[in-house]
Amino acid sequence: MTADRGRFVTFEGGEGAGKSTQLRLLAARLEAQGESVLATREPGGSEGAEQIRELLVHGPADRWDRVTEALLHSAARRDHLLRSVEPALALGRWVLSDRFADSTAAYQGYGHGVPPEKLQALYDIAVGRLKPDLTLILDLPVAQGLRRAAERRDGGARYESLDVAFHERVRRGFHVIAEAEPERCVLIDATASPEAVAQSVWQCVAERLAPQLLETEG
Repeated sequence: MTADRGRFVTFEGGEGAGKSTQLRLLAARLEAQGESVLATREPGGSEGAEQIRELLVHGPADRWDRVTEALLHSAARRDHLLRSVEPALALGRWVLSDRFADSTAAYQGYGHGVPPEKLQALYDIAVGRLKPDLTLILDLPVAQGLRRAAERRDGGARYESLDVAFHERVRRGFHVIAEAEPERCVLIDATASPEAVAQSVWQCVAERLAPQLLETEG
């Protein structure tokens, strides 16, 4: 990449949407084009944030109240940014993150009802002015997503155990976020095959952030 600053791309969506798979596929495709990529995740992505992740993804659904959850996510995000994201961007790398602040808005905000002004205050403290260059929101029906998530369950099923109504609110939240910021967010149909979704992701990333990649690949 020729730009001084790297590109920050986030993958969002409900449970089982395929974010991790699509992130890996995009990272591999960028690296095949000679790009330097940091593949990361939230909560997590740094030593301190991974420790907080263990508190958030394991245990009973009512382990934390909604505000405590938002605080924990914000603390993890702050460490992730300081230790991983910002240094990589400063080196001109692509940073691909499986979830970022839109997940907090969707899950703790639309899902659990934390007021948006409180979440914005936490964002201002933990993140500041930084925003992703592009956010890809993988969308599919809640029942299908929860089915997929159950099939690949790895022990971190705290959010998956919440009721369907919660997950419907989360999905609607992601739609509202996408509608409010079309210059940053793209809603992608995740019901298609992984290969078809990956092609949609690639086309969107290349067209919006690096048209030269399409020319190079062609």
